[in-house]
Amino acid sequence: MAWSQDEERMLAQIERHLVDEDPRLVARLESFNERVRRSEESERRRVAKADGEQPPNRRPRRSTVIIVISWLLIATLVATLLVLVLRHEAAALAF
Repeated sequence: MAWSQDEERMLAQIERHLVDEDPRLVARLESFNERVRRSEESERRRVAKADGEQPPNRRPRRSTVIIVISWLLIATLVATLLVLVLRHEAAALAF
């Protein structure tokens, strides 16, 4: 059902007042809308996968990338420490 121009104008006016008076509420509502959108996309992918369709490619989330990089950095640091300890022990045994 389409809204009349008066209804759309009133909604736009309410939205402007809301943004001016309570920006925290607006931010929370936008966050909620983003979560709902992601949930709907996830549901569409699940249905498409169940129907045998190929889901669209999706980029990994920023948090996933940060976690992977962190684990790689930790693994590199542990490997470096092990090499240093083994070299030190080998040098100590040589004397």
